[in-house]
Amino acid sequence: MTTLNGKTLFITGASRGIGRAIACRAARDGANIVIAAKSEKEHPKLPGTISSVAREIEQAGGKALPIKTDIRDEAQVSAAVDQAVAHFGGIDILVNNASAIYLAGTLDTPMKRFDLMFDVNVRGTYLCSQACLPHLLRSGRAKILNLAPPPNLDPKWFKGHVAYTIAKYGMSLCVLGMAREFADSGLSVSALWPRTVIATAAIQMLGDFVRPEQCRHPEIVADAAHLILSAADQRYNGQFMIDEDVLRESGVSDFSRYAVSPGTALAPDLFLD
Repeated sequence: MTTLNGKTLFITGASRGIGRAIACRAARDGANIVIAAKSEKEHPKLPGTISSVAREIEQAGGKALPIKTDIRDEAQVSAAVDQAVAHFGGIDILVNNASAIYLAGTLDTPMKRFDLMFDVNVRGTYLCSQACLPHLLRSGRAKILNLAPPPNLDPKWFKGHVAYTIAKYGMSLCVLGMAREFADSGLSVSALWPRTVIATAAIQMLGDFVRPEQCRHPEIVADAAHLILSAADQRYNGQFMIDEDVLRESGVSDFSRYAVSPGTALAPDLFLD
């Protein structure tokens, strides 16, 4: 079985949630993890920092390089990439996990929220991809994985949160374009999205619509991401995968261990019919 042993992953927003889970899963293979996130100090409502995740990675068997990085800042991203390459000798995988969410209608979305979502989701994904690409293209088995949904133009996914949907689909469109642009180079660019809502800090933005017990743990996304990232070929290039489907294809049939409250009905995630 192919593993991520010795591979270097640059993961944005890896100080908590899905990014942290992907990092810790890769660490069990003996991967090198660059934790590119803003959280340098503990937040009272948002546990996890780049240093705390670095310790978890090393305890799991990987090597960690925590770098305080605001992916909206081109100079910071460039410096983080340079530091990663100097430390580990290259970059094999980029995981564009960092994302901003604000679920509100057009009249209730302040422009500062609009700008944040576009700066993080669209610009940040594009910027990190652009900065990592020269190094990825020198890797023998390079991959970019965006945590983004399959594009779905049904108006129901726009009407309640136009700004967030457009910003999130911007990450999806990066997959469509870059997968085709770099297909002949051996680089694989793909997207992964959860079937159900994941128990992360982001569910606070969903208000009373979703309770934690209706969610799954981030590890289901991490296990699916591991399968995609450890594939020895480009089978996933240009594809928009759902975590549950990826795991089913690998032989997983019991998903109860991923549930926050096994037996409780799960809340489906956005953008999936």
